[in-house]
Amino acid sequence: MQIISCFCNCVSGIIYRVSMLILNKTAGVFFKPSKRKVYEFLRSFNFHPGTQFLHKIVLGIETSCDDTAAAVVDETGNVLGEAIHSQTEVHLKTGGIVPAVAQQLHRDNIQRIVQEALSASRISPSDLSAIATTIKPGLALSLGVGLSFSLQLVGQLKKPFIPIHHMEAHALTIRLTNKVEFPFLVLLISGGHCLLALVQGVSDFLLLGKSLDIAPGDMLDKVARRLSLIKHPECSTMSGGKAIEHLAKQGNRFHFDIKPPLHHAKNCDFSFTGLQQVTNKRIMKKEKEEGIEEGQVLSSAADIAATVQHTMACHIVKRTHRAILFCKQRDLLPQNNAVLVASGGVASNFYVRRALEILTNATQCTLLCPPPRLCTDNGIMIAWNGIERLRAGLGILHDIEGIRYEPKCPLGVDISKEVGEAAIKVPQLKMEI
Repeated sequence: MQIISCFCNCVSGIIYRVSMLILNKTAGVFFKPSKRKVYEFLRSFNFHPGTQFLHKIVLGIETSCDDTAAAVVDETGNVLGEAIHSQTEVHLKTGGIVPAVAQQLHRDNIQRIVQEALSASRISPSDLSAIATTIKPGLALSLGVGLSFSLQLVGQLKKPFIPIHHMEAHALTIRLTNKVEFPFLVLLISGGHCLLALVQGVSDFLLLGKSLDIAPGDMLDKVARRLSLIKHPECSTMSGGKAIEHLAKQGNRFHFDIKPPLHHAKNCDFSFTGLQQVTNKRIMKKEKEEGIEEGQVLSSAADIAATVQHTMACHIVKRTHRAILFCKQRDLLPQNNAVLVASGGVASNFYVRRALEILTNATQCTLLCPPPRLCTDNGIMIAWNGIERLRAGLGILHDIEGIRYEPKCPLGVDISKEVGEAAIKVPQLKMEI
């Protein structure tokens, strides 16, 4: 038995090492591990003959914006391995995401991140069922890095390829963490996207509304930059959205009066540019009152942060409220215990979550949110989307000829015009947060 065990371990180690060499070749670099490292790896690798074929296993790769991420997930929802490289610290110094910088950082890190995810999973690349990668929407230069690496890997390993829509992955993440059946309503709010959609199936979406300009996370980042929060001692290492949320806890949301955008529009669309512009004017006025120049931190920064966060939350809640009422009127959602899923980076904001809880309590719905770490971009959601598509037999490609990334790509069938024509009046809610 000991001889068989040693043989299996050796074979497993050899297969893994060969697969890693293929992986390194994909990135255009061959790494030759030392004998000591190979010996240590073989000793630590636990190989159980046959078990790796019991489940479908997908490697997910995400490079749509400024995070390089990868994960290995099986069809039961077990996260076998994951790795992520955040570019936040770099982009904080440049005052925002510079696409060419993001692209280079993805190039520098993608091979290492994929290797770390696979190593943590103890899965040989040859045992993967498929490789899933974000190809739309996102920053063109960033998407290109992930797609190019993935296609080379798919070609080397002869595995099926599953192209992933970034927003579809966010929407379906909740089915990894909770038992959620179709249909359900999803609110996707992040730094690059903002939309409301009815999810009827793995790739079956009805778009109810979207942002007409910028996303809420983008707005928060711009307000944080205008407030120079990177110079605030408590916020110097935080992203704009996190800095606003942190500072807002210390502020008075009623100190400034800002009306939510699109107040009279009876649809489910969003707008955040106006909120940003009004806030900028308030900041300029306060700078004059306090006698400071742009680039210095206002004494009223916390109050401004609290007001912006509250106004944003009220705007999001009102549009989502109308979406719930529309779907119930059209029997697209059950009258009782309908599910609202909030996902995306801004959904990790606890003030926004509390506002949405007030809404779901008032409408007899259930609010579900993925854990904060799964709300932001990650490889797990991409791998899980791959599992969902693999099980449903949707979008599994064996011929990768002609695959292209798409920086702009709508989600599902757009029925937002129909929602606007319904002109549903939304009752006022007490937002006591």
